[in-house]
Amino acid sequence: MAGHSKWANIKHRKGSQDAKKSKIFTRLIKEITVATRLNGDDVESNPRLRRAIANAKSNNLPLEKISRAVNKGSGNLDEVYYEDMVYEGYGPGGVAILIEVITDNKNRTVSELRHIFSKQSGNLAENGSVSWIFEKKGEVKVVRKNESEDLIFDLALEVGAEDVLIQEDYFLVITKPSDLMEISDLIKNKDYSIKSSEFHMIPKTIQDVDQKEYEGLKKLLNLLDQNDDVNRVFSNLNGTNHP
Repeated sequence: MAGHSKWANIKHRKGSQDAKKSKIFTRLIKEITVATRLNGDDVESNPRLRRAIANAKSNNLPLEKISRAVNKGSGNLDEVYYEDMVYEGYGPGGVAILIEVITDNKNRTVSELRHIFSKQSGNLAENGSVSWIFEKKGEVKVVRKNESEDLIFDLALEVGAEDVLIQEDYFLVITKPSDLMEISDLIKNKDYSIKSSEFHMIPKTIQDVDQKEYEGLKKLLNLLDQNDDVNRVFSNLNGTNHP
């Protein structure tokens, strides 16, 4: 029985990892498609596409899928038409939430998002209601190997970054939005391994909630993240007060 239970747990874990990987691949493919549609398929003159392809390669998205996404965005494939949008809302405890969406059906998306919010005691808000709480920043996720924290801080100063956040597996190098790809290239040229280079919305203020509100908010954020049309989710939740 122990062996069977262990096998079941392994299958469950693998299934969860496969689903997460599939979600990441879908997000990367949509981003490449939208970046191409908006600004063309020339990587040198389209920094958003260059960033999207670099992130796709770092996450091991097969080259044929990258090429197909570019062709789709260029209109060479007669398939779905994606567009990117941002929705805003409030969760339990008044936590501000920004949702980046890449969708082929705006009516479906907004209906699903409204249902998710209402189910968890939140609500969608008008444009501009919470976006002012967030500041756009560049974030280069550098794979953490044997480098010391002092070394990565020295690197950040050298390349002109604004800050460095230390995580267990990564260094997050924070940049001005306009400097993201330049600093990403400088770090890569110094033989560091980069997992991703993306824009993030950093909250200017942090919202505290009680434990009951936190549990509801956690469910809300998870449901949003699981939605096929949702690209990324940002909030101003103070996560340091909760396990």
